[in-house]
Amino acid sequence: MDELEPMPQDWRRALAIVAHPDDLEYGCSGAVAAWTASGREVSYLLVTRGEAGIDSLAPEEAGPLREVEQHASAAKVGVHSVDFLDHRDGVIEYGLPLRRDIARAIREHRPGLVITVNHHDTWGPGSWNSADHRAVGRAVLDAVADAGNRWIFPELREQGYEPWQGVRWVGLAASPHPTHAVDITDVLEQAVAALAAHRTYLEALSDEPAEQQAREIVADAASQHADRFGGRACVTFELFGA
Repeated sequence: MDELEPMPQDWRRALAIVAHPDDLEYGCSGAVAAWTASGREVSYLLVTRGEAGIDSLAPEEAGPLREVEQHASAAKVGVHSVDFLDHRDGVIEYGLPLRRDIARAIREHRPGLVITVNHHDTWGPGSWNSADHRAVGRAVLDAVADAGNRWIFPELREQGYEPWQGVRWVGLAASPHPTHAVDITDVLEQAVAALAAHRTYLEALSDEPAEQQAREIVADAASQHADRFGGRACVTFELFGA
């Protein structure tokens, strides 16, 4: 297989947009930790509060709890801007309202890099992707163009959100077709801590302690494509030029 290229460095601000709390922590947050350590600014936008993600907790209890854990998790990797859109967990619909909400956030944050999670039908052979991930990933790709076009969603301009054409790159984390990677050797512990901060969610999945689960998950993700990146622990992305 082809070697993975290093992710571009010609940006200062990134906006990571995903469906649920913990989506970024299954590997991707290691790249975020590396970026913030180098002085770059990263913000998070969560489309839902993950309220339908814990079977043993009612949504009205799970949502606020997962929001708190997401803030704590983001802080572990140097992210202090975390916003939520309040779409309903599990039934996110691809469409104009979602595109508009994401375009608004892009115009507000004015990033050079936008990150989301795999929008393809599968994670790989035999592993179907969720409807929420597919809807959000597609909407992110489209909203990057929407954010730069003054004639799409003109109401955003009326609200003070001027078009932003400065997104240079869109990266899909956990794509089954990775092209680029970020070395996370020096920030593995931060990535583990970020995932472990989703304690309630992890402990609902397994009897193993959250820290142990997080360490195993992050180590597995970081080693999956190391042979294509000089043997280094890495987070991979499928990269699109905007």
